[in-house]
Amino acid sequence: MKTTIELPDALLEQARRFASDHDMTMKALIEQALREVMAKEKEQKKPFRLRDGSFDGGKGMSLDLKSWEQIRDIIYDPGAGRG
Repeated sequence: MKTTIELPDALLEQARRFASDHDMTMKALIEQALREVMAKEKEQKKPFRLRDGSFDGGKGMSLDLKSWEQIRDIIYDPGAGRG
């Protein structure tokens, strides 16, 4: 696939010299650079880790839920489940 990119003149000249010094075409240099940048990015990505949301609430929290009515009551009146 053909595409057009705009580069600063100084960078383009530097890239041409680099490619020439390393017996590469500009196409090969750009392909290699893109592959390396994308591979590096993939290596650097850290896997998602869910942060620890637990807490030490002293005596803790305990609910004895035996029915949907109790659950509903607690949702609409959070103080209702405390005993």
